[in-house]
Amino acid sequence: MADILASAPAAHSEVEHVKIASRYLRGTIVESLANRLTGALNPDDTHLIKFHGSYQQTDRDLESERKRQKLEPLFSFMIRVRVPGGVASAPQWQRMDALADAYGNSTLKLTTRQTFQLHGVLKRNLPAAIQVFNEVQLDSIAGCGDVNRNVMCNTNPHESAVHGEVVALAQAISAHLTPRTTAYREIWLDGNLLETTEAVDDEPIYGHTYLPRKFKIALALPPYNDSDIFSNDVGLIAIEQNGQLLGFNVAVGGGLGMTFGLPETYPRLADIIGFVPTAEVLDVCEKIVTIQRDWGNRANRKLSRLKYTIDRAGLPAFVAELHQRLGHELAPARPYRFHSSSDAFGWTGDPAGPSHLVLFVEGGRVLDRPGYRLKSALREISSFHTGEFRLTGNQNLILANIEPSHRARIQAILEENGAAPKAGQLTALRREALACVALNTCSQAFAEAERYLPQLLDKLDTVIQAHGLAEAGILLRMTGCPNGCARPYLGEIGLVGRAPGRYNLYLGANHTGERLNKLYREMLDEDGILRELTPLLAAYAAERQSQEGFGDFVVRTGVVQATVQGLDFHT
Repeated sequence: MADILASAPAAHSEVEHVKIASRYLRGTIVESLANRLTGALNPDDTHLIKFHGSYQQTDRDLESERKRQKLEPLFSFMIRVRVPGGVASAPQWQRMDALADAYGNSTLKLTTRQTFQLHGVLKRNLPAAIQVFNEVQLDSIAGCGDVNRNVMCNTNPHESAVHGEVVALAQAISAHLTPRTTAYREIWLDGNLLETTEAVDDEPIYGHTYLPRKFKIALALPPYNDSDIFSNDVGLIAIEQNGQLLGFNVAVGGGLGMTFGLPETYPRLADIIGFVPTAEVLDVCEKIVTIQRDWGNRANRKLSRLKYTIDRAGLPAFVAELHQRLGHELAPARPYRFHSSSDAFGWTGDPAGPSHLVLFVEGGRVLDRPGYRLKSALREISSFHTGEFRLTGNQNLILANIEPSHRARIQAILEENGAAPKAGQLTALRREALACVALNTCSQAFAEAERYLPQLLDKLDTVIQAHGLAEAGILLRMTGCPNGCARPYLGEIGLVGRAPGRYNLYLGANHTGERLNKLYREMLDEDGILRELTPLLAAYAAERQSQEGFGDFVVRTGVVQATVQGLDFHT
């Protein structure tokens, strides 16, 4: 361990100094909120508020006009509300729906990490918004920031008899790794906490500087990998036998972000390092977090994720350190098999008993527009639905554990509001596409994603249907920058924004989330994207083998090389 620590950079980045001086995430956030002369926070507090689940943003569509009028940018805040395991109650859905209208832009964003996002919240409304969703046992602490974030899990209860146990473990991991500081309650909920109880200035897991960078954990129940566990710092693969949950295979070192022009940054899939009984999962996750806390790069945030720590130290050294901290070795990994990372849309379960409905939500955006009133439909359903609203890792929604007497009523409400697509109305390409928020609010975005993807899909659908591929489930994922929020490097077709209206095209990932894609073409506009994809899709339709996915086809035919190791991504 000493040699590895000695090889790590000793200097601290600017954000590390902010964390050190923050008094366990307090900073001057209270003073920033009280300053009515600006819609922004103090610069240091823009880093700290991420730990509280919020990002400061601007409306980039209005930048030029506001500059012309000599006004500061139109600042607002995104709030990311955690939903561990993706399971929310009907009252929680109602509260988030109401908050979107009261303080946001009247829409809800369902994210690829199974969280709610509120957009367009003004600084003066931040405390009220956070207080209101905390009243229904939701919170935003650790929604962002250099800590373990929302813990993901498969969400459809019909998938396995042990599904409930796996979800419960996801929720237990989330609770165990939630920061202990009382700063969140002091600032947003209780005011001056010191008058009522003792403030907590201790982080037994994280320490006073927390982690070098964000940390992500996901669980999956084979054969379903809709939580894309290999894209996470820690992925846990449930091993079930004869209806009993035995434990989990543990994978470490996944992460999809990179930076253009810096080949030392790259997406990476997690490596499976062994098997652990269910009772020991919390301890294993904690120990992995502490290794990253102690070994991670705190000088360069672009190289600070666990994936880089592992590649710098070497996987054998990392595993040896984990075994030392655990006091025992992990058992060998157990056999498993994934067959899909997609959602299975439509009704499942027993019509005479609890059933479940997987709803397509384009771009994860819950809204009302002419002819499509999904937000209104779900509001009405939430008034009587006794089951859950489950957020999937693919930005969709499951109405779970529907009572038999409610099934027809729910279907009718969705149809009345134009929110229940008819069979054949949507191609599989569109149903399975993912997009990040990108412009107009994300400061990292170079290009559009969520707002533009439906337009591109209109044109790609024409190609798809012309070649008889309407039900061929091709994974297309689009982001406005290379940070990877919509997991573009696990798309059979990945489009990553490079400049306004220009995208890099990546090809060759597979349907199970176990292979990365590869750069195929750079700086394509819409015509270029269609020009490149049309002949490939035509060839796929004509020459594919039985059950062969598009990503497998382009690898088999030599269009791109298969890429499993992150270090091979740029070669």
